[in-house]
Amino acid sequence: MTQELVSLTIIMAVAALSPIVVQLVPGKFIPQTVLLLAAGAALGPYGFGVITVNDAVKLLSELGLAFLFLLAGYEINPKRLAGHQGKMGLVTWLVTLAIAWAVITLVPFFSKQGMNGFAAIITLTTTALGTLMPILKERNLEGTPVGDAIISYGTWGELGPVLAMAVLLSTRTGWQTLLILGAFLAICIICAAVPAKARKTGHIAYRFLTENANTSSQTMMRMTVFLLIFLVTISALFDLDAVLGAFAAGFILRYIIPDGMQSLETKLEGIGYGFLIPVFFVVSGAAINVQAVVGQPALLITFIAMLMLIRAVPVYLAMSLDKKENPMSTHHRVTVALYCTTALPVIVAVTSLAVKVGTMQQTTASTLVAAGAVTVFLMPLLGSLTYRIADSHPVTALREIARTPADWHRIMHDHAQVRALLRHQDMLDSMTTDLKANGHRDDHRFILAKRARREISRRLEELGLDPNKTDRLPRNYRYPKN
Repeated sequence: MTQELVSLTIIMAVAALSPIVVQLVPGKFIPQTVLLLAAGAALGPYGFGVITVNDAVKLLSELGLAFLFLLAGYEINPKRLAGHQGKMGLVTWLVTLAIAWAVITLVPFFSKQGMNGFAAIITLTTTALGTLMPILKERNLEGTPVGDAIISYGTWGELGPVLAMAVLLSTRTGWQTLLILGAFLAICIICAAVPAKARKTGHIAYRFLTENANTSSQTMMRMTVFLLIFLVTISALFDLDAVLGAFAAGFILRYIIPDGMQSLETKLEGIGYGFLIPVFFVVSGAAINVQAVVGQPALLITFIAMLMLIRAVPVYLAMSLDKKENPMSTHHRVTVALYCTTALPVIVAVTSLAVKVGTMQQTTASTLVAAGAVTVFLMPLLGSLTYRIADSHPVTALREIARTPADWHRIMHDHAQVRALLRHQDMLDSMTTDLKANGHRDDHRFILAKRARREISRRLEELGLDPNKTDRLPRNYRYPKN
């Protein structure tokens, strides 16, 4: 017990210090997740060995993974998933899966590295939506068109691999796997339908849960944790990965309370991001064999490059070819594609399962997990650059500065002002769309958002821009001098 407590104390010290370190780094370009993974690798059994990953720590890590996917599933709006962009996300993921299969099958390099099975294919198709959600919140992308697109495409980048794990990595026969998945689906439907009906009819049981949600009974919180543990346990009993049960629990919770519940969300994020999820990332980092990664630099670099080719390119092309959805500018499409290439939790789950059944070596698994950790740092960084810098239209700014060098300060200020206005415009458009969809046209938030939207349009017009066509500035545009 002493060793477990020492390991947990060190893990929580890392978790407590990581946000402080991130705050001290200029530009805050390093996500906390990267620091947690790096600390785990340095302090784990392959590093200084001060963190011992025993059964107790592993259990907390598994619960952290479960909470991560619970929150990821909860963020998914079923209407968005069934909408046009959600369907495009599904088609794009299927294309990604086909490309990954072709690459793993036809490129000899991967077979020489021991990556010749379905596990390797799945790792190239994933998006770490659960990992991305706190990053999107930190960078104020949640609720913007770019953030909504990341969630729509990223949902299938997480849900697709989870389902593929259950089907393709199962040791059972095809009909047995389908039977097990059918039984699991039936249990999920019951878990969703019964509480949802109780909520709609105002059943006394549902009223009791909501009325005591913020008392010492914490009824909603306890029922949510029970739902999570129950479905994770069912997944284990059915020999399915725990990720599937956790993701389903989050999706069911959103179905039961489609409009959300602020107090419950705060508590779930408190337990998840405050305790269990950092444990998962530190323990995941501890599983990385740094020496094995250093010994396979070609695999590390090639895998990251293949993730960008197989995951980012199809997402970008899908958004470019999608004529029905409101078109985004090129740099916004690049931003979405880069964020959707962020991968880690599913890679950890897939490689752990592959090592367990003997279809992948531990050294290869460590390298793939390390590559996933690199994407958590690299892809959001690149996406942030394309989003922030390109929104200022630097090429146009440089062209204007070349014409009138003396006005360089005013030109840069005006471009930065346009970027800020466009960003606020995106957030207001998303807010009004959601309020309108939920029938809240008379809500004071909708009225205030519309007023703010009109004010932004007025300011854009003062700068000589069409407020409805501001994704890309005209090629020869020149800002007014007054």
